[in-house]
Amino acid sequence: MRLSPLVLLCGLAASSMAVPVSGQRADDQINPQSVELLKKGEALAAQGRFVEADDALETALVLDPKNRAVFVAMANVAMKQNLYGQAIRFTNRALQLEPTDRAALALQGQAMVEAGATARAKETLAKLQKLCTSGCPEAAALSAAITRGPTLAAAKTPSKTKKN
Repeated sequence: MRLSPLVLLCGLAASSMAVPVSGQRADDQINPQSVELLKKGEALAAQGRFVEADDALETALVLDPKNRAVFVAMANVAMKQNLYGQAIRFTNRALQLEPTDRAALALQGQAMVEAGATARAKETLAKLQKLCTSGCPEAAALSAAITRGPTLAAAKTPSKTKKN
C-alpha cells in the first residue's frame, strides 16, 4: 500500500518521456516503388498527360508520404495546368518536410509570381538567396520570373467591337 503512490509516480514519469518515432524515415530510405511512380509521373507530365501523371504521383504519395520530390513534381504538374494555388500548397508540403529544399522554394516563388503575389515571391527569393550564397540556378530563375511578372496578366485578349 505504501509503494502504490511511488509506483504510480514512476509510471507517470516514464510515460511522459520522449521516445524516438520509428515510423519516420530519412530521404535515403524512401520507398523504391514511390520513386518508380515519381519517374513515371514526371514522364507522363512531360508528354502532357497531366491527369495520368497526377494519378501516378498521388499513388507515389500513398506509398511514401515523406517523399518530398513527389510534392515538387505535383507542383510542377499544377503549374503546367495554371493551378497556381495548388502548386503553392504542394510546395508548402514539400517545405514542411525539408525547409531548405531549393527546388520547392523556387517553384513556390514562381507560382506566387503567376498568382500575382510578387511581394511574397520576393520574400521567397530572399530565403533562396540566403541558402545559395554563391548563386544558384533556382535563385536566378525566380529572379527572372519576378522581373518578367505574371504571364497571364501580360497576355492580352483581342478587342472586339460590339455591334448593336
